[in-house]
Amino acid sequence: MVVSLCFLAITAIFYVVLPIFRAAFMKLFSCKHCDQLIYFENYTCEKCQYPLGFLAEKRQLYPLLALENGMYYLYKNESVLYRYCANHDHGVCNWLVPAEQENPFCEACSLNRTIPNLSKPEYTLRWKIIEIAKHRLVYTLLRMRLPLLSKTEDPERGLSFDFLADINTGNAPRILTGHAQGLITINIAEADDIEREMARRAMDEPYRTVLGHFRHEVGHYYWDRLIANSEYIDAFRHMFGDERTDYGEALKLHYEQGAPENWTQDYISAYASTHPWEDWAETWAHYLHIIDTLETAYAFGLSVHPVAAALAPSLEADLNVNPYYLEDFETLMSFWLPLTYAMNSLNRSMGHHDLYPFVIPPNVMEKLSFIHQVCFAARTR
Repeated sequence: MVVSLCFLAITAIFYVVLPIFRAAFMKLFSCKHCDQLIYFENYTCEKCQYPLGFLAEKRQLYPLLALENGMYYLYKNESVLYRYCANHDHGVCNWLVPAEQENPFCEACSLNRTIPNLSKPEYTLRWKIIEIAKHRLVYTLLRMRLPLLSKTEDPERGLSFDFLADINTGNAPRILTGHAQGLITINIAEADDIEREMARRAMDEPYRTVLGHFRHEVGHYYWDRLIANSEYIDAFRHMFGDERTDYGEALKLHYEQGAPENWTQDYISAYASTHPWEDWAETWAHYLHIIDTLETAYAFGLSVHPVAAALAPSLEADLNVNPYYLEDFETLMSFWLPLTYAMNSLNRSMGHHDLYPFVIPPNVMEKLSFIHQVCFAARTR
């Protein structure tokens, strides 16, 4: 993978500036009835009170015309009849399915294999937080046009989720968040801010979110789908290392000795230094962070033009291209640095710590570029 000298000059600034952002809310949506701006998770337009439903095939949130028996038409479009996903009844999903569809669940909820015990109100609340993050993940995967099937459709190559709670009796082991052959397990304790912060401190992590967990774990899934036994495996091993190294031993060594002293030169996080699979998953998660946040910036029509631009011309950018359509990685990252620098500055003006305390060194930039190219090549319609 070759990176131009100009590009490496840009990455050098990443060493000086900590790129900051919060995993954002993707594109902007507006009510097609009253033009009110609405959020991806909204069930009702706050202005006109129309019910809202997300149609995955259009990647769009629509106001709905309610009929009898829980059926709906899209506003100004009565050609197809829809109903809400079955999980709408639990207040965790606002996606639509065609009325004639046998499967009662939407594309996102069809990926669930196990959900929490809903007889416990606190579990329902945690599940809702988890579903918000998972639906955002699925939105991103659909926007990237990556292969996405549930294990119900394809038991061997499909993707599914188990959302489990710890059994706080006896010597029952804790539920570990992780991935195994397309099955992603999420401990619902991650939805609790206090528990998640305790885990972050215990693991000495600078950043830990529910959405970040989903992005990391699905990275393992797409390593299996896009890299393993593919034409990319040699390039992967050149950049990330040989994944045939014993994973269990590598993990044990990491927790006993920590990351190498110079890990910041080659990895996006200390945990990424554990094993090539974890390096891929951590870098993949950051790639999803980047494109989702840039889409939000694009949707807002943001531009960054510092008054002191003469001192830092590389911090100027007009974010006028949707990142999902941008095949050139250098252009993508030329937007990223100015945006993160501006967001970092705004955050500090509010008296907060850096939202995203990571540095992107040149070696990691090459890894991100590799992921970008693999994802573009893997697009499906």
